[in-house]
Amino acid sequence: MTAPLLEVQNLSTHFFTEDGVTRAVDGLSLSISPHETVGIVGESGCGKTVTALSILRLLPPRMGRIIGGRILFEGTDLLTLSERQMRDVRGNRIAMIFQEPMTSLNPVLTVGHQIAESVRIHRGASRAAARMRAREMLEMVKIPDAARRLEDYPHQFSGGMRQRVMIAMALACDPKILIADEPTTALDVTIQAQVLKLMLELKGKTGAAIVLITHDLGIVAETCQRVVVMYAGRKVEEAPVAELFARPAHPYTRGLLTSIARGKAGVGRKRLHEIPGIVPSLRDPIQGCAFAARCPFAAMRCRSEAPELSPVAGQPGHTAACLRLSTVLAS
Repeated sequence: MTAPLLEVQNLSTHFFTEDGVTRAVDGLSLSISPHETVGIVGESGCGKTVTALSILRLLPPRMGRIIGGRILFEGTDLLTLSERQMRDVRGNRIAMIFQEPMTSLNPVLTVGHQIAESVRIHRGASRAAARMRAREMLEMVKIPDAARRLEDYPHQFSGGMRQRVMIAMALACDPKILIADEPTTALDVTIQAQVLKLMLELKGKTGAAIVLITHDLGIVAETCQRVVVMYAGRKVEEAPVAELFARPAHPYTRGLLTSIARGKAGVGRKRLHEIPGIVPSLRDPIQGCAFAARCPFAAMRCRSEAPELSPVAGQPGHTAACLRLSTVLAS
């Protein structure tokens, strides 16, 4: 078997504020193999973005802190590196596309300057070579008239084009891993499809592994090979994508799947289901299963005993953290 490119082991990330401690990520473990596309899904506030920021050590200073675990990239624990060493990793060997491109791009610098700067910093390229690379990247992400648009500023691009610029910037140094955090949230459906198709095409050209963070299971079904489901800072299920959709094992995953609109609007469309209740506060230690208060299968022990990830019988690579796994699967 191929060794993991990235391996997160028992990661715990907390935020320290005047209101108390928020346990944003609580004992998360996952791995990413070379050339693989992995989806991390869950509702807002489940810890998806904090996981990505922890991997790149981009947590808010003084507030966010990794209090436990290891993050192994090509065998090296990123948590042991100096800040100078991490700057060589960020944008070079591990790159990230952030949620909102307009706030991620510098509004007072041309897009050509911003892409070229990354190439100069990480590759030591000359100004001319870096600029040529910036033009190549804009052409690669299919921005028309790339040579001229190098001189444009972010506000002169549409939302979809800005996202393409972000992809060009992220891939300019041929990273081993591309982390895409909700890369299509602010885009309309047609542009979403174009951006996702582009990311997969570029993955085929560059060989980069992709970590796709999203709340949209439809996007995961179309783009990913494996999926990690998070809830309240914890991993509750992991499986190959086809297996997860065919046989979801955790009650939370089942709730997410039943909330997806299917069929055409009007006649034939089933009524959407909601997951009752609310996500527990991450400021208080969670006793037992974090989903117990909202789970239709919960028993008394679920409120006091924390479930461990268990394999789903007969399904390689499929695990779920549920004390009543056999009951759920039999339902």
